[in-house]
This record gives sequence, C-alpha cells and structure tokens, in this order.
Amino acid sequence: MKRSCFLLVLFGTALLLPAEQKLPEYQFASGSWEIAGERLYQRDAGSQLAKVNFQVPQSGSMIYEFNVRYEGGAEDGHGGFGLHLYGDQPHPGASWGSGRSYLIWFNYDEHPRSPRIPAGFSLQLYRSLSHSRMELLESLNLNEYVRQLPPNFLAAPAPVKIIVFGDTGEIRVYDPAGVDKGDQYFTFQADKRDVPLKGDWVTLRTNGVKLSFGF
Repeated sequence: MKRSCFLLVLFGTALLLPAEQKLPEYQFASGSWEIAGERLYQRDAGSQLAKVNFQVPQSGSMIYEFNVRYEGGAEDGHGGFGLHLYGDQPHPGASWGSGRSYLIWFNYDEHPRSPRIPAGFSLQLYRSLSHSRMELLESLNLNEYVRQLPPNFLAAPAPVKIIVFGDTGEIRVYDPAGVDKGDQYFTFQADKRDVPLKGDWVTLRTNGVKLSFGF
C-alpha cells in the first residue's frame, strides 16, 4: 500500500512514495497559504474556496496521513476542510469542484442549507465531476462522537488518516482517537462507475476557517 504524505514535500523532507517517482509539484490555487516552521497555514477565514493542489500519482490503495489544528475563524458557526483524492485536472484558482475526483470533507455548520447535511459536526463524501459540479454521495453525523472528546480538543493538532482501496472504491476515514489502534473508522464507497480509482492530483482545501497542517 502506497503512503501519500504529500505535505512533507513542502517542508523539504522525503515523500514516502516509490523511489522512481519524482517529488510532486504544488500550487497555492486560492486562499492565503503560508509555510511557517514545520506547518502549512491557511490564514484567510473569509476564503470559502481556499485550495492547494499537489501532483501525486495515485492508483491502487493509498494512505493519506497528516494532522490539522484549528487556528480560528469559525466563530460565525461555519468552517470545514477536506481532500480531493484521485483527481485528474485540478483548477489553478478558486473552484467548487476539482475536475474528476473524490472529496472527503470534514464539516462544521450550525445552519446547513442542505437537509442532507447534519447541523454541527459532520463528515461527507462528494463525487466531483468538474470544476463547478459536485454531488453529495453520503453524509455522516459526528455530533455524538465529538461530544465524547475532551473540551480542549480544538487546541491541539488532530491526526487525520484516510485509506482508499482504489481497486474496490472503499474509503476509510479513521477516528482520530483510534488512529494508533487502526480499528476504528468511518467507511464510504466510491461510485462503482469510477472503480478502479486512478488520478494524478490531490487538492487540500478549506472553507471559511483558519487552519494549519503538519506532521
């Protein structure tokens, strides 16, 4: 299984992909991004379509691991972040979708517009069909889970681990509290028409919140 720790490239360390592959290129597409110390920051809470595109060849099964820390901006009751995986052609600027890809989205919204998205904390899987068109495949309510976390959980970096089995389309998003155990995760399924999954780009994005990312 290939491990795609793509943010490591930004900090000058080794990318854990097969040795014959080159380090991926990246582009700050929209938002206010900055590398400070060993973390990547998105500092514009007003940006709803902040994105960084990374060129990472993906096929078969992939592991994506990093951590995220809240830096502010969700006082208005809304914020989120996520990853477009197995992407084909990302947009070089602000866009709703990211070509043909799958978006894993971590969401906080006190007043969601869609009845399919729970109020509060939730996790979504979107199928991106173009730069302007996405469809919501599944949405999970995370409020009961979040209530079990310590009150100060937003102050420390939270681990994120995602495994995608590209040959079957199964997507596992691991419970931050159980990442080390490896047996607690949420499961999604990609559309069978897209399996096996393949792509050359990963897009990291935020919406209406300031966050930092690292390892």
